[in-house]
Amino acid sequence: MLTWEEFERTEMRVGTIIEVNDFPEARKPAYQLTIDFGEAIGIRKSSAQITKRYTKENLTGKQIIAVVNFPKKQIGKFMSECLVLGAVGQEGDVVLLSPDFKVENGLRIA
Repeated sequence: MLTWEEFERTEMRVGTIIEVNDFPEARKPAYQLTIDFGEAIGIRKSSAQITKRYTKENLTGKQIIAVVNFPKKQIGKFMSECLVLGAVGQEGDVVLLSPDFKVENGLRIA
């Protein structure tokens, strides 16, 4: 079990996907995402295995939730700088977590 203090250290923030690219080098189908988390956090990149439900076109401009204070992770030649959050179904399909209404990039999830 996590302590409350451990949970509070996890920074989940709202960001807007501003660029989506294919990631052909990934072992499982994935996209490379560029995400704007606002002025204080800036632009971060992430790899996400979300190709079953999402196209590049419907991801661009979408607000998502991501953890922004994990260490960077090297995935092949790509450096992932945050962890995009989603609900994972039994078949491995991911439904992204996102706010119901457009909000300011960088807002913290509590």
